[in-house]
Amino acid sequence: MKIMVQKYGGTSVAGLERMKKVLSRVSKGVEEGFKVVVVLSAMSGETNKLIGLAKEFSSEPDSEEMDALVATGENVSVALFSILAKDNGIKAKSLQGWQVPILTTDAYKKARIVSIDAQKMRAMLEDIDVLVVAGFQGVDCHGRVTTLGRGGSDTTGVALAAALKADVCEIYTDVDGVFTTDPRVCSAARKLDVVSYDEMLELASSGSKVLQIRSVEFAKKYNVPVRVRSTFTDDPGTLVTQEDAMMEDLVISGIAFDRDQCRITVAKVKDKPGVAAAIFGAIAKQRILVDMIIQNTSSDGYTDMTFTISRADLDQTMAILEGVCKEIGAEGVQHDLNVAKVSVVGVGMRNHSGVASTMFQALQEENINIKLIATSEIKITCLIDEKYIELAVRALHTAFGLDKKAVQAC
Repeated sequence: MKIMVQKYGGTSVAGLERMKKVLSRVSKGVEEGFKVVVVLSAMSGETNKLIGLAKEFSSEPDSEEMDALVATGENVSVALFSILAKDNGIKAKSLQGWQVPILTTDAYKKARIVSIDAQKMRAMLEDIDVLVVAGFQGVDCHGRVTTLGRGGSDTTGVALAAALKADVCEIYTDVDGVFTTDPRVCSAARKLDVVSYDEMLELASSGSKVLQIRSVEFAKKYNVPVRVRSTFTDDPGTLVTQEDAMMEDLVISGIAFDRDQCRITVAKVKDKPGVAAAIFGAIAKQRILVDMIIQNTSSDGYTDMTFTISRADLDQTMAILEGVCKEIGAEGVQHDLNVAKVSVVGVGMRNHSGVASTMFQALQEENINIKLIATSEIKITCLIDEKYIELAVRALHTAFGLDKKAVQAC
């Protein structure tokens, strides 16, 4: 049995005409002899409408009930698409997350996939040509609906491809693939033909919205080649796959940025063992993700601890730190919402020196001050004032030669 997994985002299913476009791609897969598993997001804008509706009822809606609510957007998409497919003579069936089932943790609003009943799905595909699965959702061990976080349909698609050992995994969206940076910010941005799993992980973690980071983690772990394509063009898109020697020829593959940043500083904490554990342990218990971390130089036995989080987690983080500061004797906590991060990413950095100096020089020439720096083997990230983020992206794109030539297969 040949299996193809296709995931379509919200803009791809925003109404009848766009669903017809999706159906034509799905039908082509069936004609080519594939059993097709179609993963759909909610129609564009529907999730935000549901969140807005909940906030009319409560200033802080219960997370468990929010998952039950927002998951209905995907349920509508798969039911409508299945109706359309059946009317066009295709053997199709819609499935919600709990019907697969896609078993997840009970971390509501950001659950993680634990297992997928691939055997059950394969059995259904013996009689059905197209299974239409609701993305973004699953079910926990208590039988409650869960959601996988923003962009979670990507994760659903790749996870199903891994579980089913699919021959093809395609992620359809409203862009032609993965670009060297956001074309809306830098008109010189170029599409990449190929990008490695590691590069895509770093790009996703640095703010690229093309793929959700957990979908890339699944792809790398289970070696699932993923092709990112546009629903609306015939462009072959970008292949996300294993790194090869050719990729190292290009030092930097892309510039990523993220405005969803908040800088937190816990001031005047004692410079002794256990302080960092107290701060970040309390935050981790609430499943809040911490990004960049820096500890300032000790002075008179005291230091400042600075880190970044998502802006959405600010209120909860501040409430946690209020208690932690009393416990560890810190002077207080400050926060700054007017920051953003910009990153240069490329597997070629492993074998080339001078990347950091080029980045810092480019920012200096634009008089952009760096607040924090973080590095990995293939990424350098700087936290800067948000008002300079687009200027920084364009400057770095030029500094690393990404807008001088088309970027072919890496």
